[in-house]
Amino acid sequence: MSTVVKKELSIAEKLHALYELQQIDLELEKIKILKGELPQEVNDLEDEIAGLETRIARLQTGIQEAEREVSNLKLTVKEHETSIGRYEKQMDDVKNNRMFESLQKEIELAKLDILLFDKKIYEADRNVRTRQETLTEATSRIEIRKRDLGIKREELQKITEKTEKDEEKLIKKSDKSRKGVDDRLLRSYDKIRASYRNGLAVAIVGRQACGGCFNHVPPQLQLEVGMHKKIVACEHCGRILVDDAIREGNFEDVGIKAEDLI
Repeated sequence: MSTVVKKELSIAEKLHALYELQQIDLELEKIKILKGELPQEVNDLEDEIAGLETRIARLQTGIQEAEREVSNLKLTVKEHETSIGRYEKQMDDVKNNRMFESLQKEIELAKLDILLFDKKIYEADRNVRTRQETLTEATSRIEIRKRDLGIKREELQKITEKTEKDEEKLIKKSDKSRKGVDDRLLRSYDKIRASYRNGLAVAIVGRQACGGCFNHVPPQLQLEVGMHKKIVACEHCGRILVDDAIREGNFEDVGIKAEDLI
């Protein structure tokens, strides 16, 4: 049984494979640009709404507790008022000064307690009003944010529906193309792509300039690019330089035919 030996790709073939990968990744980049900041905006709105929902729940719990406190305090005040009425009625029937002074002291203490409870009721009522105002603001804010989220989700869904199939195809093509590039060159490619917002790592030399940074490429470097004997990087931006022959897959100058790459 014969063993199939994998053919070692020439520099020209590697560069062409890398250029093809670049074109696929640039198409993916266009889809990403089309989506813009929408995915992040949707995530941010979802996080904000979740935070507001938690805050609203806490406010509602706090209001209920404060209202219960007010209700209990008012009930206690009523009990003290009832006690004062009972003490005052008892004072009409007292037989001696000692009993009279004792009842009078109880009435004074009850009135002081009522003053204290009235103060607590006022503070609790104010707490309820403050929390209700905050709750109203939070409820209004969450309604606005939910409307914003609905709009952003709809926009994102429309773009996703429009680009989803193309994106899936491009991702598969990108994965397949990456397998045709050796690891060392691929690492350099990914590192350069990550350095630039437009993701351009492979630049064509045109009109004696780098197609990435548009700086002049010296004649000697242009010659090396055209010979396809080694990987050549731009002296200014570090992008990998290729010529039109690599772009078009025309390797006749290095003895490689386009059909050999199919």
